[in-house]
Amino acid sequence: MQLVVARIGRAHGIRGDVTVEVRTDEPELRLAPGAVLLTDPASAGPLTIESGKVHSGRLLLRFEGVRDRNGAEALRNTLLIAEVDPAELPEEEDEYYDHQLVDLDVVLADGTLIGAITEISHLPSQDLFIVERPDGTELMIPFVEQIVTEIDLENQRAVIDPPPGLIDDRAEIASARDAESAESAESVESVEQGEEGEEGDQA
Repeated sequence: MQLVVARIGRAHGIRGDVTVEVRTDEPELRLAPGAVLLTDPASAGPLTIESGKVHSGRLLLRFEGVRDRNGAEALRNTLLIAEVDPAELPEEEDEYYDHQLVDLDVVLADGTLIGAITEISHLPSQDLFIVERPDGTELMIPFVEQIVTEIDLENQRAVIDPPPGLIDDRAEIASARDAESAESAESVESVEQGEEGEEGDQA
């Protein structure tokens, strides 16, 4: 099975180093020197990692055969892909590979179906579940323990405890608009009644 483990960013320096947006929880394993990675587009690879280091909080990689800034810049936005055994599991008990999570049903604690996970979005601050709802709309759910309370691979589901507004934001917005409309109507009615009262006083 193929997993995207990183995206190449801009060139760094003049010796072929590139910045990397890490998309794996195991960079020390997937992005270690000697690792051979496939690429998207395929024409850019495969690439063999020659060395890696952290600079100002960013991972820098150098690939065999890439020796200058032009060569490094030519790789910009290339995805790095690792071949992973589907039966392989992460070392940590509470970690999961993307392929284990995609297609899981997302449900509330009472079993109410919210949708199905179609993609995992790896952001610098956190991971997000991209969830397709039964009506075809998409929902983004942060993959944090306060919200995702259980990953049940045996029953192919992810149990969530969403904060207010996460899954029913459209309903809340509609309710807020209704409330505003009601307030506006009441205000207009009050003004009209006041004007009628003034006309009665004048008569």
